[in-house]
Amino acid sequence: MNETEILQAVLQAQAGDNRAFGQLVTQFESSVFAVVYRRLRNSAEAAEVTQEVFLRAFRKLSQLREPERFVGWLKRIAVRLSINRAVRRPPEAICAPETFNIFGSDHSAPHDRLFASERATQVRASLKQLRRMDRETLEAFYFEGQSLKEMSARFASPVGTIKRRLHTARARLKDALCDFQPA
Repeated sequence: MNETEILQAVLQAQAGDNRAFGQLVTQFESSVFAVVYRRLRNSAEAAEVTQEVFLRAFRKLSQLREPERFVGWLKRIAVRLSINRAVRRPPEAICAPETFNIFGSDHSAPHDRLFASERATQVRASLKQLRRMDRETLEAFYFEGQSLKEMSARFASPVGTIKRRLHTARARLKDALCDFQPA
C-alpha cells in the first residue's frame, strides 16, 4: 500500500468500514510485531502485544485527528504497550528441567535408603556415647522439637546456658561421629 491507499483505508476505517481496518492490520502487522519484539525479545509475548496494539488502535481510531499520521500513531501505541508489558511482567526464573523432576517423585536408589539407615544408626550409637546432659539437650532440641525457652524451663537453666549446652553437645556428637568415618 502506498501513502494514498493507507490514508484512504484509515478514513474508511474511521467511517466504520471493518474491511478497511483489516487491510491496515494486514499491511502493518509484521512491522508492529517487529517493534514490539525488539523490546520484549519473546515471540509469544510480542504476538500478544501486537494483538493488543491493533485492538487499541481499533477502539481509538475515531480519536485520530490527523489520519495521515496513522503509521507513527500506531508505532507509538506499539512502543507504549510493549514498555508496559516489559515493566509489568514478573522476572523470569531459569531452571534446568531436572529441577522440576525432583518434586513429587522418589527416584532414590535402594542403596541410598541403605546409606540413610546406616547414618541414622551411627547417629543413635553416637548419641548413646554422650553424657546424659548432652544427649538430653540434643534430643529435646532436635527430636522433640522444643524451643530454647521450653528447654530453659525443662532444665531450669537460662536460655544462654541452653545455647552453650547445644553448642557443646553438637561438638561432642561430631567428635563421636568421626569414630564411624573411614580413615
